[in-house]
Amino acid sequence: MAKLAPEMQADLAEMTTSAEAMDSLVEIDESDALARNEAIPTMEGRIERVGRFSGIPMSSSYYGTANDCLAQAVYYEAALEPEQGQRAVAQVVLNRVRHPAYPNTVCGVVYQGWNQPVCQFSFTCDGALMRKPQADLWRKSKAIARDALAGREVAEVGTSTHYHADYVVPYWAFRMGKLATIGRHIFYRFPGSPGRAASFYGNWGGREFKPQIDFARFLAKDDGVVAMAAEPEYTPGLTVTPDVTDRHAKADVGGRIDTTKTWRLTIPDPVAASASYRDTLSSQGAATAQPTGTSEQEQ
Repeated sequence: MAKLAPEMQADLAEMTTSAEAMDSLVEIDESDALARNEAIPTMEGRIERVGRFSGIPMSSSYYGTANDCLAQAVYYEAALEPEQGQRAVAQVVLNRVRHPAYPNTVCGVVYQGWNQPVCQFSFTCDGALMRKPQADLWRKSKAIARDALAGREVAEVGTSTHYHADYVVPYWAFRMGKLATIGRHIFYRFPGSPGRAASFYGNWGGREFKPQIDFARFLAKDDGVVAMAAEPEYTPGLTVTPDVTDRHAKADVGGRIDTTKTWRLTIPDPVAASASYRDTLSSQGAATAQPTGTSEQEQ
C-alpha cells in the first residue's frame, strides 16, 4: 500500500464516517450543504472493486460476534436508508477491515474510538446503543450483514472507506475521491494508491470482541445537559429539539438519548402491593384471609 499523505495520516482519527467534530463541519444550512456536496465532482473512470469478502467462515466461533457488530453499523447508521444504501454501509466496514489503515476485525473497525471523544461510527460513543433496536429493522440489518460477510458487493461503492450525510460538508470531503451517492449518504475513497483495490490486501484478524461500554457516562452527560438547559427549551415527554451536534442523517435511527422523559422505573412497596391486592379481591366479591383469632359469624 502506498502511504497516505502525512496530513491525511495525521487527521485519520478525525475523518469519521458520521461523527464530526464541530470544527470539522462547514457552517452552512442544509440547502447550501446539498449544493456544496453536489458541486464536489465524482471521480471519473472505472470504479475498482475490492472483491468478495470471505474472511470469516460461518463455522468460526467468532462469526456471530462479527455479524452482530456489522449489523449494528447497518442499523444505527442507515436503518431507514434504501436497502442498497444499507448494503453500502456494510461494505465500507468490510473495506476498512481489509485496509492497513484500520483494524483488521469487524468489531475493531465498528468500535474504533468508542472510548474517545470522537469515534469512527457515532452510535458507539453517543449513547445510541442504549436504545433497543426495532425488531423488524434489526432482522433486516442482520440479514444484510450476513450477505456482506458472504461476499455480496455494491459495485458503485467500490473501494469506499468513508461516507457522510448529505446535509453536512466535512472538511475531508474535498480531499477524498467521491464515488457515489446512495440515499442520503455520499461515499468516498482515499485519493491515489491508498484508494486503489491493490491496497486492500489485509486479512481478517481471526478474533472478534465487543468492548464493554459503560453506559452510565452517557446518563451523566445527559444530566449535565438538562441541568444547563433553559426551561422553555425542552418539554417533558417530547422528542429532544434537533441540534447541530446530532451526528446522524435524518433517516437514521440512532441519535441522542431523549433526556426529557419524566418517567422512571419504580419498584412497588410489597406491603402496599399486598393491601391493594386484597382490596381488589374484596371489591370483586372474593373471600380474603381473616385475621388470626377471629371466626366467621354463622349464617
